[in-house]
Amino acid sequence: MLGTMLARSAHGESPLMFSNTWKSDLGSGFLVFLIALPLCLGISMASGFPPTAGILTAVIGGMVVSFLGSARLTIKGPAAGLIVIALGAVLELGAGDNVVGYKRALAVGVVAGVIQIIFALTKAGVVGDLMPSSVVHGMLAAIGVIIIAKQTHVALGVVPEGKEPLHLLAEIPHSILNLNPEVFFIGALSLLILFALPMMKSPWIRRIPGPMVVLLVAVPLGLLFDLEHEHNYFLSNHLFHIGPKFLIRLPGSLSSSIAFPDFSVVFGAISIKYIVMFSLVGSIESLLSVSAVDSLDPEKKSSDMNKDLLATGIGNTIAASLGGLPMISEIVRSKANIDSGAKSHLSNFFHGMFLLLSLALIPGLLMKIPLAALAGMLIFTGFRLASPKEFLHVYKIGSEQLFMFVTTMIVTLATDILLGVGVGLLIKVALHLKNGARLSTMFKAIVKEERIGDELTLHVHEAAIFTNYLGLKNRLLAVDASVKTVIIDFENAWVVDHTVLEKLHCIARSWTDRRLILSGLDNHEATSSHELAARRKARPAVAV
Repeated sequence: MLGTMLARSAHGESPLMFSNTWKSDLGSGFLVFLIALPLCLGISMASGFPPTAGILTAVIGGMVVSFLGSARLTIKGPAAGLIVIALGAVLELGAGDNVVGYKRALAVGVVAGVIQIIFALTKAGVVGDLMPSSVVHGMLAAIGVIIIAKQTHVALGVVPEGKEPLHLLAEIPHSILNLNPEVFFIGALSLLILFALPMMKSPWIRRIPGPMVVLLVAVPLGLLFDLEHEHNYFLSNHLFHIGPKFLIRLPGSLSSSIAFPDFSVVFGAISIKYIVMFSLVGSIESLLSVSAVDSLDPEKKSSDMNKDLLATGIGNTIAASLGGLPMISEIVRSKANIDSGAKSHLSNFFHGMFLLLSLALIPGLLMKIPLAALAGMLIFTGFRLASPKEFLHVYKIGSEQLFMFVTTMIVTLATDILLGVGVGLLIKVALHLKNGARLSTMFKAIVKEERIGDELTLHVHEAAIFTNYLGLKNRLLAVDASVKTVIIDFENAWVVDHTVLEKLHCIARSWTDRRLILSGLDNHEATSSHELAARRKARPAVAV
């Protein structure tokens, strides 16, 4: 037996409870705004979009999507995880003209947003349940490496010659040897602040938003180094150039921040490739973030995934129509939102409101932010996505999980996200077949029910793997309210994968009025000592 896990049934929440929660939500919304402002600017520029595009997306995600049924405590906005896709769309669709590429990428975003709406209306929010965590985290680790590869050169004040991730990584030593000292100082100090703050022992210091501390240090340094004016300086007998190109440039007014899509090539092969990437990767990452936020919710309220995906799809369609980046439910800002005491959707609304006010009232101050500071924030984000802890965590679950994780990451780095994820999924399927799963039950869960009083036992036969998990999940969701104990018996399942155990663990934590017990695993071989490691059992020999 794996163990007994307590859980609670999902329940909904009434729409925005303004009168009861607005004070807490105003405070949390403001703190999230402090984190989101520099990240929105940095993600935009790293994506090849205008700096204001990320702010526009977060404004729509906060002030519009909050009222469309988005998950209660999530923060909607641009995410570092989509930088690679957005930049690739701009570069490939523009073919050398980034302005054209940007407007064509907006058209891709509109279509992807509509597809997300269709996903939600057809109840495809369950797609998040089908993705093995090792493959998803391998993809995110690759994105983290790509962000580091691109932004390191910005933090060093050097323009690299390479464009592809592996070339950019190989070029880092050359950029280090040719760094611009003043730019590098700002970028390195920004990184130091972001890594040091979480290590502080004082709780109140650790609660200070790192990105805001970076701005409070980087903006005065930019003024000290006079980045606003073109000039040269000598250091150690070397001549270096400095100027406004190392600062953010914003449009002159709010209205000039608006841009409209170019649909001229939206049905071309390149556009279709990025439509698929935006709609699938964006949806999966957003749904996984919502699941993670639900697990952090102090009140343990569960979100309606399809409703949240619908709200996100509508938000993406609006944002792309006006010049914004793709949005998702962003996990880092959402966690900060919960930690700051958020109580309802209003915190997301207020975060968007403060971003709109900053763009309208202090554009001059925003244009004093050094690009190296934003690069430092993005490098920090990339490091968290590809942290050595991620590799160690996956390894502890099992060597097979690490193999999928690393393969997905490497293929994504060498090719693109779709191929990387596709290869990771194929490896997962191949491993299941090797471990005893059969093609005939690959997508069909064989479950037999047995009820005694208020106890229900679900006997799982053949395999419990990511491709047939939905069948098992649907049985759990259909359990009668009078049932107080649900036992899932895996005695007759030859393969039980990590994804299924992880998903069941999440369901268990979301229930409170009944118990969920996993049994029949004592005779299975675990791939590691981890509680949620995959299990397998040899089939008995067939007598001839």
